[in-house]
Amino acid sequence: MRLDCGNAVYGVALNFRAELDSLGEQLHRDPYKKPPVAPVLYLRPRNTWNENGAAIRLPADAQELKMAGTVGVVIGAGFVAAGFVVINDVSIPHASYYRPAIKQRCRNGFCVIGSDITDRHPGEIRTWINGELCCRASLADLVRPIDRLIADIGEFLTLQPGDIVLAGEPYDAPLARLGDRVRVEIDELPALENDVVAEVASK
Repeated sequence: MRLDCGNAVYGVALNFRAELDSLGEQLHRDPYKKPPVAPVLYLRPRNTWNENGAAIRLPADAQELKMAGTVGVVIGAGFVAAGFVVINDVSIPHASYYRPAIKQRCRNGFCVIGSDITDRHPGEIRTWINGELCCRASLADLVRPIDRLIADIGEFLTLQPGDIVLAGEPYDAPLARLGDRVRVEIDELPALENDVVAEVASK
């Protein structure tokens, strides 16, 4: 089935258990004070949307990019998951989750979205760089499984059919540099493959 992207794409931080656990006692100190009690969301505006085969542009102020292969949950009628799509949730590496990482996450072409969806629940996400398997992540390791994640988001935000919610960012998401070729795959779907190229200077 082909994907018809809706109005919004939402990322979710700290939803893989290892990523949340990695912060340890930091979550009980400033600026966090305590672990999150609701999904930690960030927006993927339209300028970030990218597609399979297109270039991922390395900004001039960055030396490497985090390649967070993940699953996108496509929202259907009735506020339920209509299907799943493969996503490469690209960002400039950053350490803080306290404030929205606009500069690090919202660059042009930083959210690569597959064009095909499946109604079969994916189990594993695999990210390759230059033919080397660099990251394997299982949806069994989510803090909030898919159904609970959608329900918890629904307590404060109305999702529309066609919107996409990213399941989370794997803790050990690999870093890519200029010239690298990145492949993200989940079961049942064609893989995403994109090259990291230099950002074109604006005139």
